[in-house]
Formats: sequence, C-alpha cells, structure tokens
Amino acid sequence: MSDALENLDPDNLEAEMRRQESYELSPAGIAEQNQHLLQRQQEFRLAADAVTAAWSKRPEVEAVALFGSVAVPLWKEVPRFRTYRRAGITLWHECKDLDLALWLSSTSELGGLRKAKTRALAEMYKETGIGVASHQVDVFVLAPGTDSYLGRLCDFAHCPKHKPECLAPGCGAVPFLRRHDGFVFDPEALAPDRIIRLFDRQSGFLRKAAEVPLPEQEEDEDGSMA
Repeated sequence: MSDALENLDPDNLEAEMRRQESYELSPAGIAEQNQHLLQRQQEFRLAADAVTAAWSKRPEVEAVALFGSVAVPLWKEVPRFRTYRRAGITLWHECKDLDLALWLSSTSELGGLRKAKTRALAEMYKETGIGVASHQVDVFVLAPGTDSYLGRLCDFAHCPKHKPECLAPGCGAVPFLRRHDGFVFDPEALAPDRIIRLFDRQSGFLRKAAEVPLPEQEEDEDGSMA
C-alpha cells in the first residue's frame, strides 16, 4: 500500500481502494498493466545487451545467448496480482529475471565476469535509469563447443561465502561456479526457436535482444487491450 493510502482515514481509504481497483479493471487500466509487463521484458533485454557487450571484451567468452521468457514472445495468463487474479483477467506473462547462457573457453576468471556483469548493470542504470539487479541476471555457464552445463555464475563477492547455498555438492570447486543440489539443466531450453543468440567469438554480435519486436497489443471485444 502506498504512503498516500496509508494516510487516509478508513472511510476514504476504502473509497480510494475501490476507485483504484475499478481503474485497474477498466480497459485503460488493463492496457497500462500490459504495457508495463511488455516494458519490463524490454528492460531485461537491454540488460542482456549491456552485459553481453561487457563480456564480449573478455577473451574467454566464446558465445552468449538469451533464453527463457525474456527471449520469446510473451503469452497471456492469469497473473499473481490480486485484482486481476480474482477477476480471472489474463495479462502478459511477468518476467521476473533473465537467463543468459555463457559459453567459456576457460572458467578461471569467473570472478572477473561477475564484476563485469555488475559494472555493466550499474552503468546502464546510470545512463538510462533502468534498474536490473545483478541477482536478476541468472548466468548458466556452458562448456565451449557444446551445451554441457557446468554450473551458474555466482553473485557472491567472495568464494566460498560460507552461506547455506555454498554447501551444495561441487559448489565452489571452481571459484564462483555455483552448483544447485538436485538441479538438472534442460538442454531443450537452448532450442533454436527459444533463444536469441547475442554474441559469438567467430562472427561478433549476431543480434541485439532489444531489437527483437515485442508482441502487438490487440483490442479485445470488451475494448481492453489483449
């Protein structure tokens, strides 16, 4: 609840909450929420491009690809947001983080790759005001020339950090290479129609994620934006 609502007396608070919910369920409110969800996907794509640009300068980086929900056209679903969930209204899928596949010729400098990612996101925020936290960029480290999963790039500043997460078998055997107990990487996640290849060492940048068109919003029969 916003500070403005918290300062209202009970009667005015109830009236304001009804007004707010009425707007959220209106065609304009639904369109606004859908636009916000599309915009957040685009912001994650910009973050993927910023991190990839920083990594491309490092010789151990062979290739980078974006996958997961940020890489594909969004789909409609009943969201977690209470007003829309209760009314059964579908919105675009909510992207909460982004997944990057990172093919490396060597895993000896993972700490440097972590720092490069953090700096790139900080610089993006400074230049654009778009905030994406380092932990929202989930990096899956793969062996060069294959899709063999090695682990994930750790976000902790030190390795080992002596956190419960560090107790997973094999975690930290390679500094800053995080392992998750019981996790099995699905190679189908990297199917050609489910990823955006951003960089490879042989051909340079292949495509910027931010240049991939977002889904079109179409008007439903009730006048709201699909």
